[in-house]
Amino acid sequence: MLQQLSISNYALIKELSISPDQGLNIVTGETGAGKSIMLGALGLLLGKRADTKVLFDNSRKCVIEGIFDVSEYRLKALFDEFDVDYDTECILRREISSSGKSRAFVNDGVVNLDFLKQLGASLMDIHSQHDTLLLGTNTFQLNLIDAFAQNADLKDSYALQYQAYQEKKSIHEQLVHESAELRKEADYNQFLFDELEKGNFQAGEQEEMEEDLAKLENAEEIKTRLNEALAIADQSEFNINNFVLDLKNSLNQISSFSSNYESLRDRVESVLIELKDITGELEQEEGNVEYDPTRTEAVQERLSLLYKLQQKHQVTDIDALRKIQEALSDEVLRVENLDEAIEAADAAQMKALTKLNKLGDQLSTSRKKIFKDFQAQIQELLAGLGMPNARLAIDHKNQDPGPNGKDHINLLFSANKGVAPQALKTAASGGEFSRLMFAVKYILADKTALPTIVFDEIDAGISGEVAIQMAQMMTVMAGNHQVMTITHLPQIAAKGSSHYFVFKDDAGESTASGIRKLSEEERLLEIAQMIGGKSPSEKTIESAKELLTL
Repeated sequence: MLQQLSISNYALIKELSISPDQGLNIVTGETGAGKSIMLGALGLLLGKRADTKVLFDNSRKCVIEGIFDVSEYRLKALFDEFDVDYDTECILRREISSSGKSRAFVNDGVVNLDFLKQLGASLMDIHSQHDTLLLGTNTFQLNLIDAFAQNADLKDSYALQYQAYQEKKSIHEQLVHESAELRKEADYNQFLFDELEKGNFQAGEQEEMEEDLAKLENAEEIKTRLNEALAIADQSEFNINNFVLDLKNSLNQISSFSSNYESLRDRVESVLIELKDITGELEQEEGNVEYDPTRTEAVQERLSLLYKLQQKHQVTDIDALRKIQEALSDEVLRVENLDEAIEAADAAQMKALTKLNKLGDQLSTSRKKIFKDFQAQIQELLAGLGMPNARLAIDHKNQDPGPNGKDHINLLFSANKGVAPQALKTAASGGEFSRLMFAVKYILADKTALPTIVFDEIDAGISGEVAIQMAQMMTVMAGNHQVMTITHLPQIAAKGSSHYFVFKDDAGESTASGIRKLSEEERLLEIAQMIGGKSPSEKTIESAKELLTL
């Protein structure tokens, strides 16, 4: 419910503030006085785009603020979705600077227009004579049927399950896509893995092979040099071992004369032992060295394969290759495991779809049950609004589960006898459509917590008893919901719990629009003027009194 509306520096409005009653609020005034301007300001507050042309005074910003009681609107989930602070008293504010910059606030927090539009749609329902698009949409028609059938809980359950199904479906589709992408490279990955696995390179093998190849390729020279070393050490006539042995014997003969001589002898003996070990290893190494073309070729081929794989994978050692082999093994295994994951995801998706279909069928059954009653009530209301031959039919088709269920609803309408109902967009004139929309909202007002309803001259083209009937229906609606109506009909104006008058003020340098709440006496005069012009007769005033007391 709108508790207070303040408009500053907007179009012809310099400053304006109203606090509408909870019931039926009437807004009247001369043509061009600013009634539609006030609706434009409300539109900005509810998320419509703005430009600098709306400023009354270009030297200061335009500010539009509305305070709403949202305690019964079930909006906390929307606030949570957009991470906006929630309070049962909700303050919307829109600011437009002279530079054209626009900012929106909800409860003093900056918000984007997307959130403001969604929130605004739940706070105010502004309907004019030419507002024909909304009722013609399948989504609105389904919401209308659901409200009439009291499907709120069932629809919430369906919406939650639809979200769960979409999540399961998304997981399955992602896995299928991932599998397809992986399979494009699966054969190549398998080839790379098999190539590395066949190589079976071990840690440290590269250094060993490079050393072995160096020995094999230089076997002749190595053998010659080892033989030369053996000759020097032990095999020639004048070999080192014999010289060191003679040195040891010489020192041994004098070792008893001094501990220093004995120490020197021991050290020479250690050298002799080391030389004999070296000689033995030289003999062993010389025996191991032989020219082996077959072995040389084998090592060359294996090293060539290693270097080729390192170049292919852009690495320089076996450890890096082994890590790549492990990663390829994981990829190959992942492709195999994805089939199981896809199968499991598909099963979860189908389980969620089964549950969604079940809830969708329940929702569809609940909707179909009220079709006849809904049609009958609308036709009865339209008859009271001067359309006795009006017919409403509901064209229903089943469809795959969607965000709003498994039903495609299309309201068909005919205002004239003998004419088959057709789609609303082609079947109803502006006045007929307005009365149909009014009847729809009258029914909804008894079924759900509607936002503040604003009727902008929805009574255009009607008069007499039809106007009185519409006024009475507005009064009934206002018993449970806040209603604001802009009207030129005295029959409707007389039914308001509050009456606001929009006027032009020419006292300043430029014309400005204003609004004030009328007293009982002012209200009587205004209704009389709506009946008989600016100078109403006593009879006209009596007629106005009669309307107010009806």
